[in-house]
Amino acid sequence: MSSRPKILIVDDEPDILELIEYNLKKEGYQVYTANNGKEAIDEARKVQPDLIILDIMMPKMDGIEACRLLRAMPEFKNTFMVFLTARSEEYSEIAGFNVGADDYIAKPIKPRALVSRINAILRRNSQNEEAEENKIEIADLVIDRDSFLVYQNGERISLAKKEFELLYLLASKPGKVYTRDAILSSIWEDSVVVTNRTIDVHIRKLREKLGDEYVTTVKGVGYKFEA
Repeated sequence: MSSRPKILIVDDEPDILELIEYNLKKEGYQVYTANNGKEAIDEARKVQPDLIILDIMMPKMDGIEACRLLRAMPEFKNTFMVFLTARSEEYSEIAGFNVGADDYIAKPIKPRALVSRINAILRRNSQNEEAEENKIEIADLVIDRDSFLVYQNGERISLAKKEFELLYLLASKPGKVYTRDAILSSIWEDSVVVTNRTIDVHIRKLREKLGDEYVTTVKGVGYKFEA
């Protein structure tokens, strides 16, 4: 990631665009804007942003559909997607997470809170890149992918291979919600008999061995790792 991350803001309300753009530029980010989902896809292809803030309710193409289409493109598979919406219904949050959202921010916009959230998301990504995907150290856990070993407070924790892979996947992006489908495709991609129940069992085993505080259930969506 460059020293000045690129952020694409997508909203059909000019006042909202101007408010977010002003505050993020003041923070030092490179900021680009679009007015609907179709424009968002065109602009994203052009500027290759590090993070996209998407309103849900927009004309021509809403944020849910735009996110789904962007996630299907290889170049945006790991791009951070944050939904921005005035809607507070649970089903809209679930729909957002199901198409690959990383976070969810409600209107009305509070500039300080928004900037703080964006900073945290991008800082988390920077820390993960520095780890080079072989060792994660979070709180009292050390997860070493090279040796397939996990230590908690210096004590070795024995995990089965799939338990380790599941823990590593979740811990690689603390706070990110992984849907069941995403977990299945990442860890059990070659299997045709695995069900959601298999994930539940592995989550339960992780909690038995590490404690309940690390892996959180997001009802109706999936799981995330709490740092």
